[in-house]
Amino acid sequence: VQLQASEGGLVQAGGSLRLSCAASRSIFSFNVMAWYRQAPGKQRDVVATITSGGSTDYADSGKGRFTISRDNAKNTVYLRMNSVKPEDTAVYYCNAVQVVVPTVHNYWGQGTLVTVSS
Repeated sequence: VQLQASEGGLVQAGGSLRLSCAASRSIFSFNVMAWYRQAPGKQRDVVATITSGGSTDYADSGKGRFTISRDNAKNTVYLRMNSVKPEDTAVYYCNAVQVVVPTVHNYWGQGTLVTVSS
């Protein structure tokens, strides 16, 4: 399985950015898809998740500002980031989890850098 994330880029504080993650196969097969981020010198943390049924959840850092969504026809998951802050600067990773009991398959995209300037 390949997860191809779109390019991040440089955005000014208060601006918006949308990341996309295209999967090489149907995303229906994944129980959960998610976006993680890793800032310099910090651990990788979850940003937002979306289940195969469409339920979403967000880390406190992104609640009210970030929206995760999915387009099943395009096998793509998105992360819309509004009102970005300098502390949102990080490498963002797409993640997909497929549970085939008893195995949990975890897939990662290549990471894309988002830089927010103040």
